[in-house]
Amino acid sequence: MSTQIAESRSFRTDPFSHAYSKVTGRGLARFIAELPKIERFEEEFKTKADRELRKYSLGLRHRAKSGEPLARLLPEAFALVREAGRRTIRMRHYDVQLIGGMIMFNGSIAEMETGEGKTLTATLPMYLYALPGNGAHLATVNDYLARRDAEIMQPLYEMLGMSIGVVESQMTSDARRKAYSCDITYGTSKEFGFDFLRDRLLIRQIREQGLGVLGALMSKDEETNEQPVQRSAFYCLVDEADSVLIDDARTPLIISSIPGEAEQRAVACFRWAAEKCEEFVEDDHYDYDHDRKSVELTIEGRLLVRRIPKPSELDPVGLVDLYDYIERAIKVSRDFHFNQHYVINDGEIVIVDESTGRLAEGRKWSGGIHQAIEAKEEIEVTVATGQAARITVQDMFIRYRHLGGMTGTASTSSAEFKKIYKLNVIRCPTNRKVQRQLWSDRVFGTEDAKWEAIIDEIREIHGQGRPILIGTRTIEKSEHLAKLLEAEGIEHEVLNARHVAIEAEIVARAGGPGKVTVATNMAGRGTDIKLSQEIKDLGGLHVICTELHDSARIDRQLVGRCGRQGDPGSVRQYMSMDDDCLRIGYGPIRAKKLAKVGENAAGELNHYASLFRKAQRKIERKHFGDRKVLLYHEKMRKKMHREMGQDPYLDAPD
Repeated sequence: MSTQIAESRSFRTDPFSHAYSKVTGRGLARFIAELPKIERFEEEFKTKADRELRKYSLGLRHRAKSGEPLARLLPEAFALVREAGRRTIRMRHYDVQLIGGMIMFNGSIAEMETGEGKTLTATLPMYLYALPGNGAHLATVNDYLARRDAEIMQPLYEMLGMSIGVVESQMTSDARRKAYSCDITYGTSKEFGFDFLRDRLLIRQIREQGLGVLGALMSKDEETNEQPVQRSAFYCLVDEADSVLIDDARTPLIISSIPGEAEQRAVACFRWAAEKCEEFVEDDHYDYDHDRKSVELTIEGRLLVRRIPKPSELDPVGLVDLYDYIERAIKVSRDFHFNQHYVINDGEIVIVDESTGRLAEGRKWSGGIHQAIEAKEEIEVTVATGQAARITVQDMFIRYRHLGGMTGTASTSSAEFKKIYKLNVIRCPTNRKVQRQLWSDRVFGTEDAKWEAIIDEIREIHGQGRPILIGTRTIEKSEHLAKLLEAEGIEHEVLNARHVAIEAEIVARAGGPGKVTVATNMAGRGTDIKLSQEIKDLGGLHVICTELHDSARIDRQLVGRCGRQGDPGSVRQYMSMDDDCLRIGYGPIRAKKLAKVGENAAGELNHYASLFRKAQRKIERKHFGDRKVLLYHEKMRKKMHREMGQDPYLDAPD
């Protein structure tokens, strides 16, 4: 088997390894022209004392507040931040990081390879946009990263006279208001969005009570919690921009209203539908649209709903509503799977973010899906209350006057960033040449044959002493692979949504000699995989991708875990003819035909690899279309509410 693996180890050059030469002609020349100016100011600042640097920074702030264009201040500002970083946190920005900072400042998304130092790069545009005094926000993917990044960069900002705050969940209104009043505020999109909605509700309440300015003066300090916490939406820099602005774009942030009797009756409907949905047969009682993933009862199905016994609690519920409950229960039983889309923690359904492999704490599916899953799993059904306020993640970021972003994987979604957010994607050159090798794809007829080949490759690479990172699409697949490795006697660690508490520890160890790590997805992990010189000499980290994801970006996030900062590394993509990618991309009929081809084939079917990539692109286009439709409906909804004299964020229909 070793011979077979060696024969298939031909590799192609990583298409992102020569980023500098590819992108210089795509808008980087003007940024590169600024580097000598920054260096001249930097040489001047090196001779100044700390107090003089702070004084110079205050002078820049005065010029910005006086109306001088920020673009004119850029060379001085970037040089100040670079020198402050060298003095305070012993980090001097590389030239490519200065270029990344200019990309973000100019209202674009900087695509920077994993490990290129996005956290440090972010200080450049954040400082420059904080100078006018309107506040600059940095949105990260979770509270941990927001707090960590703010604490690391705090000495740099403070040397330049900038205040820094962090907005986290479970904070009081006073603490939030203080964080937002700082020059620079770190937080998550979720917290920024909910604070906007709470402020909106509070402002309406104050208006309805007729308080206004007079009421605020009369209340003095006793009612400080009854004041908005946010300032206007001036500038926001989005970390992991593709994850936040695309993967979470359709996620609605909702503040619920108080539940009533109708909601309690709905719980009984959810439980009844979950219990009875198994009696409905596809094609006989309902039609299933595989493209839209929607369920519609046939006439026979509706007749069955009428005949099925119902508890007396459901007597006031109309037949049309009962049809909806049954259709939703069927959809949930088909499309939402335990250990793939969600897990159960302490009796609660917790969503698994398919883009990052993390548990999406506090998030719920809308449209009754979450409650239908709770009923299916026979746990407490949380009451689906009405909406007091609502905004989507997409709509929230469009509100900012200035917007920028950074991520390791954005170019494949550049059209969407341009269309939805008016953001260009510019690939930033790497500090060192990428040495990552992409080994040839391997396609197998069945999933079992694929797993067998993966185990063979793991065994061989493991025998060489190289560390291996294996990416799986779901928790279920990661645990299946873990059992196969256990049967082979190969020591390994598993990193998925069940092991979040020790994830940084697991990732930090993943680069050790002979380490084997199985992970769901590696986006936004926030911890580098460090390699010793011994491991680099052996060839670095080897990454195995066991299946294509719905988006090429997610695959690239996993690939980017090796070959960081000029380290050597290698990657292999595995596929099988019964993978979900083909079913989702081409539909069930063609997928069955392809699966049949795989069952009857002997050996590898590597010539089918392009078919998988085409399926992936079809899925990406469909998701892009869904998000465009959402944006259109959101625009129409807001327009309708404004024409009616209503608030589009507070008067949204349930």
